[in-house]
Amino acid sequence: MTERKVSYFPEINEKNTELTLKAVKKRAEEAGIKNIVISSTRGGTALKALEYFKGYNVVVVTHVAGFKEPGKIEMDDETVQKIREMGGKVLTTVHTFGGVASAINKKFSTLESPMLIANVLRMFGQGMKVTVEIVYMAADAGLLPMDEEVISIAGTGKGCDTAILVKPAHSSNLFDLYVKEIIAKPTVRTY
Repeated sequence: MTERKVSYFPEINEKNTELTLKAVKKRAEEAGIKNIVISSTRGGTALKALEYFKGYNVVVVTHVAGFKEPGKIEMDDETVQKIREMGGKVLTTVHTFGGVASAINKKFSTLESPMLIANVLRMFGQGMKVTVEIVYMAADAGLLPMDEEVISIAGTGKGCDTAILVKPAHSSNLFDLYVKEIIAKPTVRTY
């Protein structure tokens, strides 16, 4: 048996970001993990993470273009450039559990299987759904080695509060992804 510390957050707020990043850094160093996937809408969380993970393969996954405004991503060009200058990769692509399934849901009020999977993952928290989803997105874009474990980081609202250690998979092999450890997550539900 192995025992590991899990950080649980009783509140959703931005101060969880630093605590989550510290916990992830510690676990990444212990396990020798050099691949980090992190969600970031406007870039602030990504920039903080890049300070912690210099020399790592950091993949920053944004909302899909058009999430808030047609044809636009929410992260401005200057922030994207700064992330790249700091060594991060920025990925903007269709959400694994969204895309066509979301369009069908909006138009016909039906639940497609990708949305069902997303809602099951949300039973563990919004951040848990996102941590899993962004690993598929980064893997499908060819930005992760498929033979190494990665740490995925996401949040509930602003900042980050959820992190997992995971064996990645491509979305075409959806059920090959395996969450090996939970590093951090909130204990409160927000939806």
